[in-house]
Amino acid sequence: MTSQKTDKGTVVIDSNVYTNIAGVAASNCFGVKGMAIRSMSDGLVHLLRKESMRKGVKVEFHGDNSITIELHIMVDHGVNLSAVGSSIISEVRYVVNQCTGTEVRAVNVFIDSMMIG
Repeated sequence: MTSQKTDKGTVVIDSNVYTNIAGVAASNCFGVKGMAIRSMSDGLVHLLRKESMRKGVKVEFHGDNSITIELHIMVDHGVNLSAVGSSIISEVRYVVNQCTGTEVRAVNVFIDSMMIG
């Protein structure tokens, strides 16, 4: 959680807010099929449904009220992975900052799988 003091009081933002915003922003980027998670039981990567996409996002809070976001995604076959990763990084950083006012120190994108078909 982060907190921001204003002249009218304090605003506290829960980690679920960041995971939802980042998950939606990443999923809306070109070439992204959705958020992914690796199953502990079988080791396979599974595409997450929209209602549980926050499981593919991890937020780390820093002492200076900035955050680092880690995203696990699944992409379409044949897309330029570097371009998709760069697009996600800039989009997530911008959207999270615009929605919450929080500085995003880093966005780390992990491409866990590629969807063929």
